[in-house]
Amino acid sequence: MPVSRRELLKAAGAAGLMGVLPGIARSQSLEKTSLTIAVGGQALIYYLPLSVAHLKGYFKDEGLDVTIADFAGGSKALQAVVGGSADVVSGAFEHTINLQAKGQYYRAFAQQGRAPMIVLAVSKQTLGNYQSPADLKGRKIGVTAPGSSTNMMASFFLAQHGIKPTEASFIGVGAGAGAVTAMRSGQIDAMSNLDPVISTLLKEDAVQIIADTRTLKDTVQIFGGNMPSGCLYTSQAFIDAHPNTTQALANAMVRADKWIQSAGPDEIAALVPKTYLLGDPELYKLALRGNLEALSPDGMVPEDGPQTALNALAEFVPRFDKSAIDISRVWTNDFVARANQKYPHA
Repeated sequence: MPVSRRELLKAAGAAGLMGVLPGIARSQSLEKTSLTIAVGGQALIYYLPLSVAHLKGYFKDEGLDVTIADFAGGSKALQAVVGGSADVVSGAFEHTINLQAKGQYYRAFAQQGRAPMIVLAVSKQTLGNYQSPADLKGRKIGVTAPGSSTNMMASFFLAQHGIKPTEASFIGVGAGAGAVTAMRSGQIDAMSNLDPVISTLLKEDAVQIIADTRTLKDTVQIFGGNMPSGCLYTSQAFIDAHPNTTQALANAMVRADKWIQSAGPDEIAALVPKTYLLGDPELYKLALRGNLEALSPDGMVPEDGPQTALNALAEFVPRFDKSAIDISRVWTNDFVARANQKYPHA
């Protein structure tokens, strides 16, 4: 006896509908067209796919009216979506794991970066005689915001070298000109940040790099596997209630990922707002070349990535119960897989 559409809907549930009846789901209208995406430091190359999707009109092409709310760091963006002032976060993958540890279920559904792109560097002004990670004890380390992915990377690096995160001071300096100023003026002794901030300071010979996750090779060496980074994530409740809207977001992000890989630095630099360039277009282009490998080519989360992220968190978060995390519930490639079918090329 044929199974009715109503019975299939009941059996699949809102969360499973896209997988069971992809044709039906795609043909349905968007559940929500006006959305707010929270991000912590939009000008960073780490979040370039979000900016490209917005500036190239890919969200509009999918029928979405997207407002981007920019915050000083990823943890602030996370707070916005948890607090209800934003629908989706463009942020670090590991936040989905941290949220589950607190009993809140959020899922990454479109990847922007396949490596963290975070660089830990020390000041040549205040730590000119740096010789080992032990020199960071008692020092001020600038991060985009306390609790952000830059804070996590620096803490993980310290833990790997037998230094407790409490043995250093983490100071939020943002992800733009303020961060550069903090390093130039000697307000901080080290910095965990991203490009173009890092490249700006390198050009000035103001810092020395001691850990670099802009390449897949170094990322695997530091974290022990592929480490997913920037992504779009939202609550499981939002995905369940808005599967078609979630798919539309994934479609736009995959198009952006692919366009970045096909476009040259000149074309990208011409697209983004001038404020992203920090007054030096050529430096920005140089930073783009240095981070291209770390940007996702297709929006897919690497299969070993979620476990790598979980292992990293368990290394440095006090009393983190790794066994209590169901890693399968913090990510999905279902939406980007369909997006890649719809948009096989840039």
